[in-house]
Amino acid sequence: MTRILFSIFLFGAWIYLLTVLYRSKLKFWYYIVGAAGFFLSMMTFVRPYVTLPLARVVAALAGVVGNLTGTYEAFYKYGVIFINSISGSVSVRIDLECSGIIEISAFLALLAFFKVYSIPERIYVGLIGTVYTIVANALRLTLICLMIHFLGTDYYFLAHTFVGRIFFYLLQVILYFMVFTKPQVVRMKVGHFGYREEKDS
Repeated sequence: MTRILFSIFLFGAWIYLLTVLYRSKLKFWYYIVGAAGFFLSMMTFVRPYVTLPLARVVAALAGVVGNLTGTYEAFYKYGVIFINSISGSVSVRIDLECSGIIEISAFLALLAFFKVYSIPERIYVGLIGTVYTIVANALRLTLICLMIHFLGTDYYFLAHTFVGRIFFYLLQVILYFMVFTKPQVVRMKVGHFGYREEKDS
């Protein structure tokens, strides 16, 4: 109970600090404090309720390839994937890190205060980015499972820690470029020259 009250107090303090920064027109600090607070709020209030559902969705999506190829089997109700390999079998449990909630929360936190987009645009891009991240995470798990199946259980650490993560974060770099970098370039203006076509007045 004390922890909940403390979290609510911190949330209120964050909202108050945001109003102060907004009135002071400190845009950089408003963005930093806003995004950091949004992320921590997601991890505190949302994460406990969505981690298992996300794990089930990711397991179900990754299990499609396993069912089609017979290389591994996903028990999506438990967020577990069972992999047969040339050197034995191994089960992979989709936990907090593998569920994708951390990456989704970070993306939404950065997007929520990214005023290049209007509020309806941020909602739309947030939904698309969330789905993209879930699919990218499912593809990462699929790659890990296939590597373990064809190369053996000895490659679990390599597949999970290096290959899978590099693959996933490369996909995330593409997402961040399309969402955060490209729009700023397109909407940037230098003098009378702009990358975005102006509407006729």
